[in-house]
Amino acid sequence: MKAIKGRANARRAANSSVVDTGARWGLAARGVLYLLIGLLALRVAFSSEDKEADSSGAIRELAQQPFGKILVWAVGIGLVGMALWRLTEALFGSAGPDGDKPGKRVLSAGRCVFYGFMAYSVLSFAASARKSQGSDAKSQDVTARVLDLPAGRWLLGIAGLVVIGIGIGVGVRAAMRKYHKHLKKAQMSRQVRRTVDVLGVSGGVARGLIYAGAGVFVLIAAAQYDADEAKGVDGTLRAFAGTPAGPWLLASIALGLVLFGLFSFALARYRRV
Repeated sequence: MKAIKGRANARRAANSSVVDTGARWGLAARGVLYLLIGLLALRVAFSSEDKEADSSGAIRELAQQPFGKILVWAVGIGLVGMALWRLTEALFGSAGPDGDKPGKRVLSAGRCVFYGFMAYSVLSFAASARKSQGSDAKSQDVTARVLDLPAGRWLLGIAGLVVIGIGIGVGVRAAMRKYHKHLKKAQMSRQVRRTVDVLGVSGGVARGLIYAGAGVFVLIAAAQYDADEAKGVDGTLRAFAGTPAGPWLLASIALGLVLFGLFSFALARYRRV
């Protein structure tokens, strides 16, 4: 009986206004990061900009603004809220249809780990003011460690395929407007719904391309047994500029990331939590 009562109390806590506020704060924090990454990538596309277009570069850029330290702390705390929200989804199920399905809970657990790691990175930077490691260096470091494991090459290849699959899934789900089932449509005007669709589809497809591109470089690293071939967000974005489409492809994807940042702001207002 006590276990049932304890679980009921935990579920009520998961549905509390604190978790709701944390989730919305986290979505807004994610929006800030993607907006800045997109803007940095746009500068890379048409200039000799050497700043990293990834979350580390975005945080360093944010720290240089007026009240930058406070803003960095705010983003880090928001990401903690995002991680806790995803944890409650993993434990108790998410809002919307089929929120209790095991697959969705596992996905929420993965998102909890991802945003927890991001929160740790941002808060560590805020606390120490040291230069954080860029996404390319992090990717190459992890890749080198995996390659040192028994059957590491095969494990890395599988990881690359998984990341490519995630990228394709993110892009397809955005194109199919799967996010609709999570929106408070009754509170949205027709014009707002149209705007959110432009932001969600364009931004989601661009985000999916980044994941898929990073996965391809993981596969190349596995095939060539060379950790230096792995790339993070910054390296993947710059690689798009090396295609026949040149900087215009990078600029298009960068603009998509800006739109995804704006989409995250819209979710902070209209998503059901």
